[in-house]
Amino acid sequence: MTFDLILRNARIADRPDGPVDIGIRGGRFEAIEINLPKGDAPDQNLNGRLLVPGFAETHIHLDKSCLLGRCNCANGTLAEVISEVSRAKRDFTEEDVYARASQTLEKAIKHGTNRMRTHVEVDPRIGLTSFRALKKLKQDYAWAIDLQLCVFPQEGLLDDPGCEDVLLQAMREGADLLGGVPYIDKDSNGQITRIFGIAQEFGVDIDFHLDFDLDPTRSDYEEVCRMTEATGWGGRVAIGHATKLSAMPPADFEAAAKRLADAGVAVTVLPATDLFLTGRDHDHNVPRGVTSAHKLRALGVNANISTNNVLNPFTPFGDVSLIRMINLYANVLQVGAIDDLAGCLDLVTSAPATLLNLKHYGIAVGNPADLVVLDCETKAEAVCEIAQPLFGFKNGIRTFIRPAASLLKPH
Repeated sequence: MTFDLILRNARIADRPDGPVDIGIRGGRFEAIEINLPKGDAPDQNLNGRLLVPGFAETHIHLDKSCLLGRCNCANGTLAEVISEVSRAKRDFTEEDVYARASQTLEKAIKHGTNRMRTHVEVDPRIGLTSFRALKKLKQDYAWAIDLQLCVFPQEGLLDDPGCEDVLLQAMREGADLLGGVPYIDKDSNGQITRIFGIAQEFGVDIDFHLDFDLDPTRSDYEEVCRMTEATGWGGRVAIGHATKLSAMPPADFEAAAKRLADAGVAVTVLPATDLFLTGRDHDHNVPRGVTSAHKLRALGVNANISTNNVLNPFTPFGDVSLIRMINLYANVLQVGAIDDLAGCLDLVTSAPATLLNLKHYGIAVGNPADLVVLDCETKAEAVCEIAQPLFGFKNGIRTFIRPAASLLKPH
């Protein structure tokens, strides 16, 4: 058998039999064996480094990334940053959105992300400006990353006249799925019901911003679970933030996890934004506000970690590195056991791949040759050391390189 390329001495996450050789042909994994025959194919020795299928980002806002300098936030509250970004986006153009979004997207690709769901604001003020810019971005970068566009009403749906018309037009123009922010409308259940109705009409998945505060006495997740079951949308609904879960006592947390798992509702935890925005009404003993994704997974919920915002008032930090994000998460949640640390890598690989309902994800014969090589040998090392991606492939084509740093010792 001939190959286009052989990657030798590669460690595959969760494969116990040590380093293997991987033969790639025609953009797919053709063989995964020990000591593949050389033949005429070029090869590259990975020297036992860890190979993953690539990181999957489920919740990011490309359209409003890189806005530092355009907004003025004195207090940093959620209401203030929404208001400031609302003011700034009135000046957005398709060219401006494309330029900022492409800058952020390229960083993500170079950090090993090759699947992404971006949330896109549509409303009477911005119209479809951001959506159309990102629709072009999706096409232009398809060689390196699969991009889903989730349109949603950041400033409310029921209480924002004309917003639904814009949302429906975005769906007609090819949006991949639908989002919502129920806590913005006075009737949060009403928004949830309407979002499910539109999703059913177009046959698409749903991804809500939900329960983004630290008061566990009133939550919207129960209504989302109820509607998920009523519509048969299990496995097609996700909620992002869900910081209320972090404020629940253990028994309530476990009950909420069971409810979410039974309904088939996934949870995306957003450590950087959740840390930056929550707990601002505390002047001491400030709560973290980051929900435990790995504990949710242990209780049967499909939970994952994602970036959310980058270099804007919601989160004025970030380089779109999901490896860095899970290291941050593991620190904040005080993850120490080796198995739990290794499991954190799943929060940006297999778990989000399941949320995104990806087909043929993973390093297996017959699957597309999508991969990223990390400068480490084990999953736990990847998390603990923020192991850098060295290079990546999409459909068998090399998409980026980040050569490992080396010391220049004096002779």
